[in-house]
Amino acid sequence: MTLRELFPPLEPYIKGMLHVDDIHTLYWEECGNPEGTPVVFLHGGPGAGASPIHRRFFDPAVWRIIIFDQRGAGRSTPLYETQQNKTDFLISDIETLRHTRKVDRWHVFGGSWGSTLALAYAEKHPERCLSLMLRGICLLRKTEVEWFLHGLRNVFPEAWAQFSGFIAPEMRHDLLGAYARIFAGPDDALRREAIRLWLNYETTCSTLLPGKEKEGPLQDNDLRAAMPVLEAHYFKNNLFKPDNKLLENIHRIRRIPGVIVQGRYDMVCPIVTADELHRNWPEAEYIIVPNAGHSVMEPGIRSALIETTERFKGIK
Repeated sequence: MTLRELFPPLEPYIKGMLHVDDIHTLYWEECGNPEGTPVVFLHGGPGAGASPIHRRFFDPAVWRIIIFDQRGAGRSTPLYETQQNKTDFLISDIETLRHTRKVDRWHVFGGSWGSTLALAYAEKHPERCLSLMLRGICLLRKTEVEWFLHGLRNVFPEAWAQFSGFIAPEMRHDLLGAYARIFAGPDDALRREAIRLWLNYETTCSTLLPGKEKEGPLQDNDLRAAMPVLEAHYFKNNLFKPDNKLLENIHRIRRIPGVIVQGRYDMVCPIVTADELHRNWPEAEYIIVPNAGHSVMEPGIRSALIETTERFKGIK
């Protein structure tokens, strides 16, 4: 079977900054066809930010591609900001963006944390969703956070040793708390090295074959630099209550067309979560990519997502 490739690079035809409260201003852009089928892209992390390659999952002749950086991430300001930054605010931001861009209903595309946010948004505003295109499912439950922080050592012991080894031995029982204190602390050099090591850990574990680590100091232009800070913030302060809230409210979205794309060997967001989501939402199509990890750029995952956007592009 021939794998689908990304669409050619393209530039936005309009972009701007959206003030959402007294702290946060969000970067947004549109590209593709201004009169086309609207889709909103929800990036991962939390805090990973969007990048130009994310535009290329959609046929630009047909899709009106709306992309934004969430609070504290990417090109939004202020970078790294955790105040007034939680899931409910992000859901409100999506609605504010929809109103601002004069969209009635749109498709929602999200992977990893983006799948979490997509589900939370759809359950709050199901009438605004034409479809849900999800990848690398995360429900932001305590067990998933514990797996990321400690369980991954069972598969990637070398990466975990570097990640945990940065923390004093007596604090390694609470890696999340230790990293969070460094991220919030006054030592900029220490914070930047902690960010680099967290990024290395996640990147290394995100692909079927171990990913390439960043060498040397963190670069100022790395748009993913906010991800460790915001992930630690969300893992510590923004878990859903009750833990299975997204599954308990799945009845609100069961009539929305949906596709779940999941790598069989996804170690960051293990397949058990996607399987549980599908068992609670059997109407959604469930695509397991047999030779892939977590990353959206794994060839099989990339191809499956493009096939999905092609299938939904005529639904307005």
